[in-house]
Amino acid sequence: MPGRRQVVAALAALTAAGVGVGRSAGTLSAASARPSGPIAPVRSVDPHAAQPFTSVTGDQDALLLQVLAHPDDDLYFMNPDARHVLDAGIPVVSVYVTAGEALGVNNAPGRPLPPADKPGYTSSRQQGLRQAYAEMLGMHRFTRWQRTVLDLPGGLSAELNHLAQGGRSVQLVFLNIATLASDGSRMPDLWDEPGTVLETLLPTGSPLRQATRYRHETLVDTLAYLMNRFRPTLIHTMDPDPDFQVHDARHRRDSDQPGCSDHRDHTPVALFTWKAMFQWAADAARRDGRAPRFTTTAFRGYYNQRWPFNLPSDVVGDKARFLAAYGGSPDWECGNEAGCGDYGQGGTRPLRNRKGWIRSTHYRHRGPRLAPLTEPDGRLVAYGVLGTQAVRWRETAPGSGRWDAPRNLGGGPLAPALCAVVDAAGRQSVFALRFAALEGQGGANVRELVVLEQRAAGGGFRPWRGLGTPDEDPERGRRVGCPAAIATPDGQVHLFARTAGKGLACRIRDARGTWSPWQPISDAAAPGTGSPPLAEAHEIQDGLGVVLDAAGLVHVFAAGRGGLRHWAQTRAGEPVAAQPVPADLPVPAEQPAAALDPSGTLHVTYRTPGGDDPVSHPIGAGRGRPVALRGFDGYGPLGTAYATGQPHRPVLLAVGRGRDGEALLQHGTGPGVRAQRSPARLRPVGLPTLVEPGPQSEHPRVLGLAADATPWLWQPRATGQA
Repeated sequence: MPGRRQVVAALAALTAAGVGVGRSAGTLSAASARPSGPIAPVRSVDPHAAQPFTSVTGDQDALLLQVLAHPDDDLYFMNPDARHVLDAGIPVVSVYVTAGEALGVNNAPGRPLPPADKPGYTSSRQQGLRQAYAEMLGMHRFTRWQRTVLDLPGGLSAELNHLAQGGRSVQLVFLNIATLASDGSRMPDLWDEPGTVLETLLPTGSPLRQATRYRHETLVDTLAYLMNRFRPTLIHTMDPDPDFQVHDARHRRDSDQPGCSDHRDHTPVALFTWKAMFQWAADAARRDGRAPRFTTTAFRGYYNQRWPFNLPSDVVGDKARFLAAYGGSPDWECGNEAGCGDYGQGGTRPLRNRKGWIRSTHYRHRGPRLAPLTEPDGRLVAYGVLGTQAVRWRETAPGSGRWDAPRNLGGGPLAPALCAVVDAAGRQSVFALRFAALEGQGGANVRELVVLEQRAAGGGFRPWRGLGTPDEDPERGRRVGCPAAIATPDGQVHLFARTAGKGLACRIRDARGTWSPWQPISDAAAPGTGSPPLAEAHEIQDGLGVVLDAAGLVHVFAAGRGGLRHWAQTRAGEPVAAQPVPADLPVPAEQPAAALDPSGTLHVTYRTPGGDDPVSHPIGAGRGRPVALRGFDGYGPLGTAYATGQPHRPVLLAVGRGRDGEALLQHGTGPGVRAQRSPARLRPVGLPTLVEPGPQSEHPRVLGLAADATPWLWQPRATGQA
């Protein structure tokens, strides 16, 4: 939400009094109810805290909690991931913050517009969700749900819907906060304007009998209460920091908020969710002496419209099936007096919509992928984020494939995207993206990249160190991409990040440990840094591929709006610079994977928009022909490496997800090669990681994070021919 006030320090104040019960129906004029009391202080994760995490074998079972702004946000933006979690037998709880009543008109295309009816339209949309989730559970869309009132702290209440089938269950929680108050106030004001109050709306046919009021701290407390009640191990949120977006004749504003690529309700609901998450994690750790064990995935929203679509047709068709159940039809007899869905989203309309939201699923933070390294004694270590803190798992013995308890490294609150490197001296460094401040109510909203560095190889760590962002202005700095780093043979470490201007920036740590300032790279400089704005065709998505070539020089690859982007060093010790890319390379659908084969040729592997099979493209002089990975029928980015062997016969290794969300590994690209599926049907949260063969294991290993927030390690054997 550009243009909101920013302050440098957090506002410290006494806790404001709770807001009581409101009238029996309707919406409240926010201006008439704004008190002049103090702003509640923020309770957040201490970056120095290091409590152990709740036990894997304790009282915490796997559960997915999703927090949405509107009915259908999950179906458009969080599927297919949410469905894969449900298919794995893991309970799903979805919390819908607003009533989503809009203007109250449930428009069925081809029919006369009905009169405005906000309670009725909200009820019909919620019925659509019940239809969609019933079908996800394999039940008839009109199956009756258990509908009850859920009492919340402070005299608040919500509607709770529950349905179970065959050991699987879904719960829907409707807070029903009106999207628009009579004075024009709405969710962005609740986040940013002190004293704003919004009232709930009572849907037609709901068991709720009384409207209630929400202030900023009331919503934070409510979401934190729901997290503590359901104890999720996986949380899905909307995008807290959407991209800036120019709205012009080519990129119409549509329903976007001014200047950004997302709806004006999506962003504050995401910010409320992250703030509540930090509060729950901090309060639970102080109360219980153990930090809650969970991981998080943030999903892009209207971003899907602005970039190449990244899902194959059958995955899109699966999303469309559940959206059709949600959209429903005025001809259906579902038993809900107000209607049977959000009619404008019924039938094949999501597939025909020019905005194409259904055709992509994008992560804000690249997904909670684990970052593996190898210790001097040969044990594998995996870095990740639990409970918004950095953690380290370590193998109990080299090659054992078994993990010890996670060690809390602090540093939070962190986004779920780490990278880790080992420098030429054998020291490990872990890079992360921190929510340095998340105040709301006109207060600070700051992100920064941070690093945790070992003092010596195999030794302890120095304190976390802030590295800032390429954009000094906090509103721009919020849009920084996730860290991508690589160590070079000369002792340097290169840290890269996508900028708010959708370009590339870099900091370099020399062999003595001194960091250079942030600097924009080549023509990828961000607007406002002294260089001209990027041409739209040169803008890049987040998710950078970094690799060393045979000479030890750094190469960076990114998915550009108009094609693959490539930067490289021309001499050791210097920054990378933009490189020409062959004109025949197709546009990537998302982040590329880069690997060096034993002959010294770089290969970049990625999926094309809507494509089925990923393709590996050789890069550089004398490059050969691209090779498709036939039978790798999945979706999402890949990880690649080359198996050790003869230079004249390199074997490409590729890891990713199948269409059902399971981990896949492919050895080679020959005509008879097919990707392997894990015998245990392992489904990673986010993306799996490829651990290359090494001295302790001649075979590749696949590392992933399960929905119960525990790591798994799959050690397959090669099959087929290269």
